[in-house]
Amino acid sequence: MSISDVERTRTPLRRDAQERHDRLIAAARREFAARGVDASLERIARDADVAIGTLYRHFPTRLDLFLAALEPRLREFTDGSKKALEIDDPWEGFVYYLENLFRVQAGDRGFNDFLSRRFPGSADTERIHDQMCRQIEDVLTRAQEAGEARPDITLADIVNLIWSNGRMMDATSTTAPNAWRRHLYLMLDAYRAQRAHPIPEPPMTEEQLYDAMVHLSTAD
Repeated sequence: MSISDVERTRTPLRRDAQERHDRLIAAARREFAARGVDASLERIARDADVAIGTLYRHFPTRLDLFLAALEPRLREFTDGSKKALEIDDPWEGFVYYLENLFRVQAGDRGFNDFLSRRFPGSADTERIHDQMCRQIEDVLTRAQEAGEARPDITLADIVNLIWSNGRMMDATSTTAPNAWRRHLYLMLDAYRAQRAHPIPEPPMTEEQLYDAMVHLSTAD
């Protein structure tokens, strides 16, 4: 996944404008990380010591600002994803991928929201989400073809795990910030091929999964 295309569309700013831009990004990173994608833009502008109109001149939409603020997290996640696919042992690569994903998710409510939702009005977020889905399927398929992961796991099952971990992280972030690791490793045992038993409910279809992620973006 790359966000270089987004970066290349930017035009150079004057020094004073660049300083305001940088303050907005810094304030947005703090607010989105603490409060998620629905963080107050007015508060971000106030924390950056700029008018709300200045915010909109730099970032015409909430998603423009949100993506710009997420750049470091997306790079951190992408670097770990590439490493997971380079690990020789397919199961270990699958484990590494999920642990890296949830580690980044645990430190940032905004990134958690980005993982959990779809924003169909934005071509940039759709492209990044599609790339994430392909990566999940790549690491999962490797583990399945090696006979290590149960063959009936689907992308939707992993996204369901992302959703459940996100809710648990919200509940435990101040009292037990690493509780997500126990939950992940319990689920990893359930994903092992040798643990497999028949599942009475079929997986969600791709259409159901997509609609559910869009619903999370519009539920509020």
